[in-house]
Amino acid sequence: MYYGIEKFLHAFSSLADLGQEIADTRDYREMVETALQVVLGTLAIRRGAVVEYERDKNVLKFIAARGISHELPPDVAFDGAVVKDLCAGGACGLNLYADEGSGANKELAEKCRALFKDFGFELITPLIIRDTLLGVLLLGRKVSEELFSELDRDVVCAMARHIGVGIYSHRLLAEVEVRAEENRRLYDDLRETYQDTVRAFAAAIDFKDTYTRGHSERVGLYCEIIAREMGWDDEQVEGMIVAGYLHDIGKIFVDREIINAPHRIDAKLLPELNGHTIAGYELLSLIKHPFTDIPLMARHHHERVDGGGYPDGLTGDQIPIGAKILTLADSFDAMTTDRPYKRRRTLEEIIKDLQENAGKQFEPGVVVAFARAILKEIKGETEDKRITKMLAKNYDDVKSIEPLLVELLAKLESPSLNTSTATS
Repeated sequence: MYYGIEKFLHAFSSLADLGQEIADTRDYREMVETALQVVLGTLAIRRGAVVEYERDKNVLKFIAARGISHELPPDVAFDGAVVKDLCAGGACGLNLYADEGSGANKELAEKCRALFKDFGFELITPLIIRDTLLGVLLLGRKVSEELFSELDRDVVCAMARHIGVGIYSHRLLAEVEVRAEENRRLYDDLRETYQDTVRAFAAAIDFKDTYTRGHSERVGLYCEIIAREMGWDDEQVEGMIVAGYLHDIGKIFVDREIINAPHRIDAKLLPELNGHTIAGYELLSLIKHPFTDIPLMARHHHERVDGGGYPDGLTGDQIPIGAKILTLADSFDAMTTDRPYKRRRTLEEIIKDLQENAGKQFEPGVVVAFARAILKEIKGETEDKRITKMLAKNYDDVKSIEPLLVELLAKLESPSLNTSTATS
């Protein structure tokens, strides 16, 4: 009696160990091999194997084995009728050689014995979870040559369920990972399609303006750099890039002769040109964007923090921070680009303009971020040289503005002026 209790406690402890191993081990094959080792060690069995059923190929694939060879045996073709019989129940711990059980089990034992006749297995236990055959646990004889008792078979069946759960969990996880990867690729494809569409829109907008080709793309670049310097996350930065590309989309409703006028627009035509902000807002509001504030940024990118801008005359915090970034990026590109009625300004003039208009036209914190980004490139503190490379196309000595940038930052950079955060 004492021996039976001791054996039961040992088996119970082994079950707990097996459950913990299956829960803790992330590597699939390691989990199965460890589980098989626990089963064999618990019952003192010479040989055994865990074989996975691949339904699509209708084969049994050895994934762990001990005591039969140094290498895993080849796959075994599996009859669909045998699968059905194993799932029908009553085959847990089926002895392949004992003359016992019902006629159905004897027939099933004969079929399974024929499949594994060369390996010396004696006991077969199907691994079934939710009426689905996942594989089988194959066990040879005990080292003691004793027959398997009812307790032994109960332990085997319990351990088989643990192994089945482990295989089932692995399959679920693999399926989830596959679907997650498919969803990620789909999301990336959709995102790329969206970005390509945005770039196409930007090209269409700039194509209408003979003198500012590439303007929207450059504004998008400056928006990206400013937003990153202000500590925005990747999604917010991407939203700013898109806003830069699309900020002038309302110009598609403006007469081309007005856009390409070789002189300053007079007061009579100015309202039509300025109306591109509202037209862009109304157009973009009809589109469901991943980045919700893009229509507002298009509407307000000509506002000024002192209230002197258009279309709504907003001031200070009434203007979305994204629109403030866009205002600076748009103005900077306009100042560094030749127009038919106005040549680009010198870099010295531009930096002085940014300093003088901080707090008037521009948000000081945005000016600080942009100036800091340019200064980092000039000093070689970053490998990214996109601003200086862009400026080098039209300016000979970009490095000459370093003292002006240092002066600007010394004047504007303070805790009170560095509080702008990503709220768009």
